[in-house]
Amino acid sequence: MEVRQSFIPHWRLVAMLLLASLLSGCGMNNIPTYDEQVKAAWAQVENQYQRRADLIPNLVETVKGYAKQEQETLTAVVEARAKATSIQVDANTINDPQKLQQFDQAQQQLSGALSRLLVVSERYPDLKSNQNFLSLQSQLEGTENRIAVARRDYIAAVERYNTEIRTFPGRLWHMVLYRDLPVRETFKASAPQADKAPAVKF
Repeated sequence: MEVRQSFIPHWRLVAMLLLASLLSGCGMNNIPTYDEQVKAAWAQVENQYQRRADLIPNLVETVKGYAKQEQETLTAVVEARAKATSIQVDANTINDPQKLQQFDQAQQQLSGALSRLLVVSERYPDLKSNQNFLSLQSQLEGTENRIAVARRDYIAAVERYNTEIRTFPGRLWHMVLYRDLPVRETFKASAPQADKAPAVKF
């Protein structure tokens, strides 16, 4: 009798371990894993847009020193930056398509204003050869590339996540365990030429 009692818990433990291994291999954890990847990719998008916003004040000050008469263009950049940075975004933004679109439109307006500012430099040879300006231009160029990569990675993460919750067996796990996790919106071009970085040719 004692042997039998110790034998039963042993089989329960084996059964629980077997069940756990089957569940872990059947995609039950894919949805929260992909959800976290979407959030991480979104954080990188925010990070790159913030990097661009941080570069702009120095760029504006440098241009101002050489092209004081371009006040209208400088003001447009400053206002676009203020609007873009005033939109409060966090991980929950990806759950709100309207807020995501609002954020994207503000960033596109800033891209357009920056593009116009950089074109202005064509009229000022001294500005074009200024080392500070050249450094800022190079950093902005690199940032635009990083933004494009971060957005691409975010779009890929959203696609993977949305596919998981819409296909079998992810769809079943979504209905049973993760119903509170919504389908994610992805970036869409919100303006003409929105898929192109500002022109920075000199």
